[in-house]
Amino acid sequence: MQKIKLTIADRVYPLSVPEGEEAILREAAKSINAMVEHFEKNYAVKDKQDVLAMCALQVAVQGAKETDSSSNAQMEIQKKVLLLTKYLEEQISS
Repeated sequence: MQKIKLTIADRVYPLSVPEGEEAILREAAKSINAMVEHFEKNYAVKDKQDVLAMCALQVAVQGAKETDSSSNAQMEIQKKVLLLTKYLEEQISS
């Protein structure tokens, strides 16, 4: 495990992370801080907790959209595999 410190919304968080995951966590913290800055600049939000709640909501919506998109893609792939399987079975039987 590697010890790092991340700053999110002006707070420092000491973390122990698996080797090789530091870059991912730093990029995620950078993304969160950008969202915090966006909400603070564009909305009359006084409390960091409210800003972080909006960030959490935005991240959750993005994740749900990606999951939905991924599910749709998987369903399309399954349909195509079934059609291909049916076609191959017909060709083998002929």
